[in-house]
Amino acid sequence: MKTISLLLGLLPLAAFAAGPQVTIYNDGFATVKEDRTLNLAEGVSEIRVTDMSRQLEPDSVMLRELAPEPFGVQILEQSFVNDPLTEGLLLYQMEGQTLRFEEKREDGTIQEHVGKLIRSGYVPGGGSEQPIVEEEGAVRFSLPGQPVFEGIDPNAFLKPSLVWQLASKKAGACPIEVAYVTAGMSWEATYNLVMPAEGGDTFDVSGWISLHNDTGKDFVDAVVKLIAGDVQKVRPPPPMPRRRVAFAGAAEDEFGMPEERAFDEFHLYTLPRPVRVRNNELKQVEFLRTSGVKGSRYYVYNPLVGFGYYGGGIQTDPDYGATADKKVGVRIEISNSETNGLGMPLPKGRMRLYRTDVDGRREFTGEDQLDHLPKNELLKLDMGSAFDLVGERKRTDFSVDTTGKRMTESFEIKLRNRKEKDAVEIRVVEPLYRGANWKITASSLPYEKIDSHTAEFRVPVPADAEAVLTYTVNYRW
Repeated sequence: MKTISLLLGLLPLAAFAAGPQVTIYNDGFATVKEDRTLNLAEGVSEIRVTDMSRQLEPDSVMLRELAPEPFGVQILEQSFVNDPLTEGLLLYQMEGQTLRFEEKREDGTIQEHVGKLIRSGYVPGGGSEQPIVEEEGAVRFSLPGQPVFEGIDPNAFLKPSLVWQLASKKAGACPIEVAYVTAGMSWEATYNLVMPAEGGDTFDVSGWISLHNDTGKDFVDAVVKLIAGDVQKVRPPPPMPRRRVAFAGAAEDEFGMPEERAFDEFHLYTLPRPVRVRNNELKQVEFLRTSGVKGSRYYVYNPLVGFGYYGGGIQTDPDYGATADKKVGVRIEISNSETNGLGMPLPKGRMRLYRTDVDGRREFTGEDQLDHLPKNELLKLDMGSAFDLVGERKRTDFSVDTTGKRMTESFEIKLRNRKEKDAVEIRVVEPLYRGANWKITASSLPYEKIDSHTAEFRVPVPADAEAVLTYTVNYRW
């Protein structure tokens, strides 16, 4: 830890100490803890703490003394200056004064203008207006050239800063920790699942943590922690602009992987070494790498995706559920257990699936979004539709007895497998939403009751062939 020498005329500054601690949450905010040193006078003094996050939440700021013998520091007043010095701001501050402007001509020569700045065009807090400059009795609604300033006020704020009115019981260099919440930082996990070229559903799994920094501040040699879970936060995160990308992958045996542990009602990941997270940067760090993970891939035909029980006479509507999707989906299930090479809490993120081609190259074959998944739970991923599998569903019979409050309908479901060599099994999911009191009275194949409104059939379909499923269901209400 070191202090910064003060220049004559400047407010006392808070000095830096290496290694800020940054705890980043999924939802666009972070908590920052930085060690500084305050040069205090006895009694009340004004202190400037500079190089803060542009999206700092001022009412979240906390100060903690680190000196062995306390100074008794108390914050009497706090101001957050979030309008660092720019050309526009400096022009705004010099409205009504005479300035020199340099106009660069096409031949490379410089013509000098001297004029009175009536209006700068800068609007504090955002926005702009037309500038007004009076030069030799004439008024123009533009700047006549690049403004030239004779000097800068030594008290000017070059970066977002906190200005404190502090009371201290004694003078001296007081080490402190300043902590605050800031928007503009977030993290997310992304995963890659790689399958072999031929046969089997064994995966190589890797996971990356992507850190986003849009705070307006660089964090150098930061000790980074990541909180996985849905933390309640009142303010919504701001939209993230485009940014540059940096990678910080490291071999597991040399630098280690992020450490994971339970924390309160969430899970916390600590990066194994300090990192530099620049403003407008997306930095990526590998946190998971394993192989030999077993999964099961199967096909699902759910012809009534999006249908539900809406009441209001659907029991007697013969057209309800008549339109059916023909696509057969691909689903993957993986056990997140230690015996399966995983067994760690997986933070939410995008999972991409790759299949290794015969030439050894990996080809992207689908992706899905993973929610936070505790260990020993089942990971379920929907990976698009199978090109060579087709489903077709039609109603073959319908009857209703409104007096007896019952209705009956029958269906025929055809499943075609256009794969030339591979037989498949397709799980047919039938939503039975006309009523909770239902019974399948006839079926060409066994079924399983998944819940109060869903039945599932497992239909084997030979290679380059068609299989037909028929069933009849009776409803009462």
